[in-house]
Amino acid sequence: MKLKSFDKIYHIHKQSSVKNWFIFMGILCFVTLFLPWTQNIKVKGTVTTLYQDQRPQQLNSPIPGKIMKWYVKNGDFVKKGDTILQLAEVKDDYMDPQLLERTEQQVSAKKGVRNYYEAKVGTTADQIKALGAGRELKLAQLRVKISQLNNKLQAEQAELLAITNELRLSEDQFNRQKKMYDDGLVSLTQLQQRNVSYQNVLAKKTAIDNKLAQTNQEILTVQIEERATIQDYTEKLSKTEGDRFSSLGQIEGSTGEIAKLENQVANYRARRGLYFVQASQDGQIVQLNKGGIGEILKETESIGTIVPSKVDYAVEIFVRPVDLPLLKVGQRVMCVFDGFPAIVFSGWPTTSYGTFAGQVIAVENNINASGLFRALVMEDKGQKPWPPQIKVGAGVQGIAILNDVPIWYELWRNINGFPPDYYTVKNENKATNDAAAK
Repeated sequence: MKLKSFDKIYHIHKQSSVKNWFIFMGILCFVTLFLPWTQNIKVKGTVTTLYQDQRPQQLNSPIPGKIMKWYVKNGDFVKKGDTILQLAEVKDDYMDPQLLERTEQQVSAKKGVRNYYEAKVGTTADQIKALGAGRELKLAQLRVKISQLNNKLQAEQAELLAITNELRLSEDQFNRQKKMYDDGLVSLTQLQQRNVSYQNVLAKKTAIDNKLAQTNQEILTVQIEERATIQDYTEKLSKTEGDRFSSLGQIEGSTGEIAKLENQVANYRARRGLYFVQASQDGQIVQLNKGGIGEILKETESIGTIVPSKVDYAVEIFVRPVDLPLLKVGQRVMCVFDGFPAIVFSGWPTTSYGTFAGQVIAVENNINASGLFRALVMEDKGQKPWPPQIKVGAGVQGIAILNDVPIWYELWRNINGFPPDYYTVKNENKATNDAAAK
C-alpha cells in the first residue's frame, strides 16, 4: 500500500526549477552591471534666500519711547506701511507739545534779524557811496581854490616883478639925484621929491611881498585842509565799511543759526513720524518680545520680527573639501525638502519621487567653522517648480548629479575607494554663442 504522506514529504522524484531561477538571476545581475548609474554627491543644507530684503527682518524702535498702543499681535499678516505700535516721548528735550511750532517761531525771528542786517548792509552801501561822492566834491572844491590861489600867486609874482623893476629904477634915479645934489646941481627940494618917490615904490614892494607871502600861506592852508579832508573821509569810510562788514558777519551768523534751527525743525518733524512704528514690508509678525502698555523701549531695541510674504527661495548646501572640486556653477542638484515625502534612487534621479531640481549658482571659497564649503542652489525654472509651502530655515537633503557610468564601474570605484569622476558642466548657452561666433 502506497502512503500519500511519503510523497508529500519527500520531493526527490519531483522536477525542481531552482537551477533555472539561479541561472536567470545570474544573467539578470550580469545585465544589471551594465545598466547606467548616475554618480552623485550627497549633501545637506537649509532653505534660504539670496536677497537680504527677503530675509526675516527685525523690528527696532527708532527712538527711545514708551509704548502707548499695540496694533498687531503675534502671527498677524501686515502690509508695508501698516502701524505696529505707537510710542510716546520719554526725553525731556522733546516733551513740549508745541516744540515744533516754537522752533519754527525761532526760525522766523532769526530770519527777521537777518533781513534787518541785510537792509543795514544796503544802507551802509549807500552811505559809502554818499561819502565817496562827498569826498570827491570837497576835494574838487579845494582843488579849485588851490587853482585860484595859484593864479593869484602868479599875478602877485608878476606884480612883484614889475614893482621890483620900478624900485630899481627909482633907486637909480634917487642915487643920481643925490649925486647931483652933492655936486650942487639940484636943490634939496628936488632930492626930497625923488626920495619920496623911492620910498613909495619901496612901500609898494613890501606890500606886494606881504601879499605874496599871504597867498603862499593860503595855498599851504588849503593843501593842509585837503589832506585833512582825505583823512576825515577815509576815517568815515573805514568806519562805515566796518559797520558793513559787521552786518555781513551778523548775516552769515544768522544764516548759520537759521540753518541749524531749520535742521532742528526737520528733525522734530521727522521725529513725530517715528512715534508710529510701521512695517517695512509685507509679511507676518512673529516673536514680539514686548508686552503690555507703558513699557519703555531703548533706541534701536528689538520689538519683534517680520517674515516677508514674498520670498525667492534658494538652498544653501554644505560640501566637504574632498568633494568641492566636483561642484561647479550650473551643476544640477536634486533637492529633498523636509516635510515632503520622497522616494529617492540616487543612481537614477529620473525615477526618484518627491525630488525637486535646482542649479548651483555660486560656490563660496571660504570654509566655515565646521570645515565645509557653502554653495547656493536656485530653482531650475525648466523643471517641476519647488513647493510653495517650504519656509526659510527648513532642512534640505541635496544630491549633486555627476557623470553617468555603468553600475560595475561604480561598484569597482567604491570597492577601491576612488572618488567620483571629475565632472565638467556643459554650458549650452556658451556652446550656442561659440557656434554663432564661428
